[in-house]
Amino acid sequence: MVHIVQYRPLRLITQNSLSSVCLKLMLSRPVAFSQIWKSWFSSHSLVGNKNIILMGPPGAGKTTVGRIVGQKLDCPVIDIDDDVLEATWNMSVSEKLQDVGNEQFLEEEGKALLKFSASGSVVSLTGSNPMHSAGMQHMKKNGIVVYLDVPTTVIMSRLKSMKVDRIVGNSPGVSLKDILQFRKQFYKRWYDIRVLCGGDIEAEVVAEKVLDAVKRYQNSELETFISTRSSRSGRSTEKESHKYFSDVVTEGLAPDGGLFVPERGLPKFTAGEWQSLIEATYSERAQVILERCIHPADIPASKLAEIIGTAYGENFTCSKIAPVRHLAGNQFLLELFHGPTASFKDFSLQIVPHIFAYCIPRSCNYLVLVATSGDTGSAVLDGFSRLHDSDKQRIAVMNFFPEDGVSPIQKSQMIGCQKENAWSVGVKSDFDFCQTAIKQIFTNSDYTGFLTVEYGTSLAAANSINWARLLPQIVYHASAYLDLVHRDIIPFGSPVDICIPTGNFGNILASLYAKMMGIPIRKCICASNENNVLTDFIRTGVYDLRGRKLIPTFSPAVDILKSSNLERYLHLIANEDGQLVTQLYNQLENQGHFQLRKDLLEKLQQWCSEEDCLAAIHSVYSTTGYILDTHTAVAKVVADRLQDRTCPIIISSTAHYFKFAPAILRALRIAEIKQNPLSQLHLLSSYSPLPPVHWGLLETLKKKGNEDHQVCAADMSMLMSRIEALIQNHFM
Repeated sequence: MVHIVQYRPLRLITQNSLSSVCLKLMLSRPVAFSQIWKSWFSSHSLVGNKNIILMGPPGAGKTTVGRIVGQKLDCPVIDIDDDVLEATWNMSVSEKLQDVGNEQFLEEEGKALLKFSASGSVVSLTGSNPMHSAGMQHMKKNGIVVYLDVPTTVIMSRLKSMKVDRIVGNSPGVSLKDILQFRKQFYKRWYDIRVLCGGDIEAEVVAEKVLDAVKRYQNSELETFISTRSSRSGRSTEKESHKYFSDVVTEGLAPDGGLFVPERGLPKFTAGEWQSLIEATYSERAQVILERCIHPADIPASKLAEIIGTAYGENFTCSKIAPVRHLAGNQFLLELFHGPTASFKDFSLQIVPHIFAYCIPRSCNYLVLVATSGDTGSAVLDGFSRLHDSDKQRIAVMNFFPEDGVSPIQKSQMIGCQKENAWSVGVKSDFDFCQTAIKQIFTNSDYTGFLTVEYGTSLAAANSINWARLLPQIVYHASAYLDLVHRDIIPFGSPVDICIPTGNFGNILASLYAKMMGIPIRKCICASNENNVLTDFIRTGVYDLRGRKLIPTFSPAVDILKSSNLERYLHLIANEDGQLVTQLYNQLENQGHFQLRKDLLEKLQQWCSEEDCLAAIHSVYSTTGYILDTHTAVAKVVADRLQDRTCPIIISSTAHYFKFAPAILRALRIAEIKQNPLSQLHLLSSYSPLPPVHWGLLETLKKKGNEDHQVCAADMSMLMSRIEALIQNHFM
């Protein structure tokens, strides 16, 4: 065989013939094989001496796609089935399976992989290769594993058309679907890159997607972040100025006071890619979407899967995580309150602490600062308290909330969620002061530098000013749409409207991002209450805080005048004009107002009163038996006013009604309302309501010993002294 290579001119050896020649050499003398072709092919390979390893279920198209990728790269193509296993066994794979049975077949297959050696090639695995741990570890040492992710229903259809009725794992009483589902855990364990493959996608298109995915994997510098206040013309091209995902998670706020956004925007999904997720679980959808938004150099797919599994595992009281419930007519509720602290904030804050712990340097201590108008506080405290003990020793959380600006149950919950690395501080002011104070602390380089030098501690943010907070919120908006498609309520491509009670603009911004990524959302409706500075702004183009005082309402999460994430939206609609954003926010800071150019105004929005809110809660309960919380009721009122009934409208139900028991009892016209939060919850539960009691919230309120919390004046020096005291107590 060596003589064949020596006597034939190398330029005349075809891809397939060279693969065959090299494979036979490789199986007996891997070193000689490498020496013969490595230098010739290395300049032609996208990944140098590494292999591109295609993995997926039988029928995923690995062999065909592998040949096309090999042709495009002008490099060897190796099919494990045909070129390795059958050459080693001198019999077909099906005959071997018939001869030795399932378990022995996997062992024999794994042994063959352990003898495999190649570089600079495209390798197509068998569908069962990933089930042999040692064999796959060997393959990954010199390869990038690409998972061709094809929906199970599509695979079953393909196998039927191919007349395949037996694969590894077949046994009496075990269906083909069960085998395919069982194998997914092994595919997810080993891949570096996922390529979504819908039902009708051509192999040529899949091959292009593989190449694009490998290029992305190899080049993390394409996915950098900029500040909303940076100008395109002023961007530095120096490497040290680039900010990557792990940087923005750690830093939270940009040095110039702006918010971080992806320099090249968010990834786009094709209609076929979205449709391939229709049958997926919530966690599977989250994994796919977040993989496309977070470069594997920042968080590898395997680690991301571990984080998502931890976040959306037993912590949520509903197996569907974010179920969509029909309310009435063409209105649907997206229930976002099944997490451990009973609000939509759990979707981000069960994930972000683990992302943060992974991204920060192991040698540093971090204090995470957060301001809350109600729900964020308990969600942050709960999320960071679930970290591993080693991480809790180097990461602590301080939560600032308006002492008299949250519901009694929210306050009890924040105090009850305090742990050894998580504390709450009540501030004698409103949310806007708390949020502004944190921003000022972050941009005070003298103070942050002092904390680093004196205490070896850096500050970080967990509010939605942190980019990582927004990404998981994109997932549930996309998932809600896919659920309606899965239930045959709409075909894919038909539009929906989304109505969201909006305070800090993060939730509605996430829905806009989902729309940009390809989800067919027609309108994103911003619903507000009397604190309608946002809706006034969107109606008039004037953002005016002069003489404006915050009005406490039954919907405290909407009681915000300075919405942080509005800055990201303005940056987006202003075509990323950072200079304009800087000008507007400097004017807001110095003069208390700014006016947007007329050409940048978007949609007319609405707001609702306290009376409207309570009336909506009573009306929905009377007609359906379902209890809305006070924020969802705001969105329901606005949805009723604005919907044109030409498409479904998804109303974000952002918190469990238990958190606002006094207002709910008043809306239900219950005369006697006891002051004790626990008594209020027991009274509500006696009505056998829908949705049922949130047991996690109930258990938190039953806890004793955590009733105490710190309270301080609305004074920056006081807040900074509390921060120093916490650092000394926890880290020193």
